[in-house]
Amino acid sequence: MSIVLHGGASAYGAAATRRLSSDAIYRAVWRWHFYAGLLCLPFLISLSATGALYLFKDEINGSLFAYRNRVAPRTTVPIGPDRLIFNALQTVPDGVPVTYTDPPAPDAAARVTMAVGERRILVYLNPYTGDVLDRVDRDREFMAVVRGLHSLALLGPFANAAIEIVAGFGVILVVTGTYLWWPRGQKGGVVTIRATPRRRMWWRDLHAVTGSVAGGGLLFLALTGLPWSIWWGQQLRTWSNAAGLGQPAALWANRPVSTVPLRDRLEDPGWTLQDAPVPRSAPDTAAAASVGIDEAVAILGRMEMPRGFELALPVGADGVYAAAAYPRDVTRQRVISLDQHSGRSLVDIRFADLGPVGRAIQYGIGIHKGEHWGRANQFAMLGFCLATILLAVTAGTMWWKRRPAGGLGVPPWPRSRRVILTVTLMIVGLGALFPMTGLAIAAMVGLDLAADRLRSRWVG
Repeated sequence: MSIVLHGGASAYGAAATRRLSSDAIYRAVWRWHFYAGLLCLPFLISLSATGALYLFKDEINGSLFAYRNRVAPRTTVPIGPDRLIFNALQTVPDGVPVTYTDPPAPDAAARVTMAVGERRILVYLNPYTGDVLDRVDRDREFMAVVRGLHSLALLGPFANAAIEIVAGFGVILVVTGTYLWWPRGQKGGVVTIRATPRRRMWWRDLHAVTGSVAGGGLLFLALTGLPWSIWWGQQLRTWSNAAGLGQPAALWANRPVSTVPLRDRLEDPGWTLQDAPVPRSAPDTAAAASVGIDEAVAILGRMEMPRGFELALPVGADGVYAAAAYPRDVTRQRVISLDQHSGRSLVDIRFADLGPVGRAIQYGIGIHKGEHWGRANQFAMLGFCLATILLAVTAGTMWWKRRPAGGLGVPPWPRSRRVILTVTLMIVGLGALFPMTGLAIAAMVGLDLAADRLRSRWVG
């Protein structure tokens, strides 16, 4: 009998130890989930709201701003771009034309970008009559403002680093949130919601169930947004190009190129080709006259360039006509550069010419922006954006209901230092994948240790 009792006591003690260990891990993970949410929630709300708007860029431009983006289609032949640029010059007489955007559809306006010093002014024109429909500073155009808010570019170049930090913490939120949600025998809070909105449990369950459904979408949005970040994204582009997995370096071989990257000539040359050098017109034709923009556009038409392309005008005697088209069908994306004197194609890059990393990133960005599979893609991304806002609201409400008076309400560390160290090292390991996030985690660990020491001295 004593042996049985002893065995039962040992089993009970082992089970209790496992429960204590599981509870300690849960508390440590919860604390890091709280920290990540505390830092990210304001940004996630802003990113989700602006991202939801940008998903419907074409629809908003075609409704709220139809007066400058839409025209009545006609059976007559549209006016040539040279005449449209001339009309834009009359509207901005102190400006210099830098790009021409081809109408993407018969009922769409043409657009000319004028440079006035560092300013860029967009002039919208009716391609059938040449009438100027509107002019607006590029930085004040509605969707440009939305995009600037989404990327934090409006706050300066270094603010974009916050996007990388938030995206990295977004990954940590999903990983830690999945652990906290994982069923441990409870009957609610996994796929059902308990209690009522008056109780914290209802908000906890709503948060957990929403996260279980939208967590994968949040993870996807974070990872596909990272390529545009200031450090991680640039390093990924540099590495993939150097490895021949992104920019097709062979297409630039034995061609005269400038030191100017495509991003300085075109508004959107695509992620993979941001750093690609603009080619130069052949030296032996430099004395010849330019073929002119009308002929350049005609050549692009004969090359079956997708409609809606943006065409950068030549700068200097060795400048080129550089065109980029990024239609919703990612496989039709294309970049072409023409010798300004002969009209000969210098570089013609199709989607299939990109390396596997470049193609994967372009696909991911297209899905991120709701550009594939029609409305299904748009509404799926919209659902993830709205779910992310709901996650932020429920998290804030939970914190508000449990916070102590006069305190921040940070979940306490478990007593096991081994568990604290193990979980923290795992979080640091995740942060190491995204160096800017890793630096933020290191700063948070330092602040947490300093706060604990101050608290210990004050209590002592």
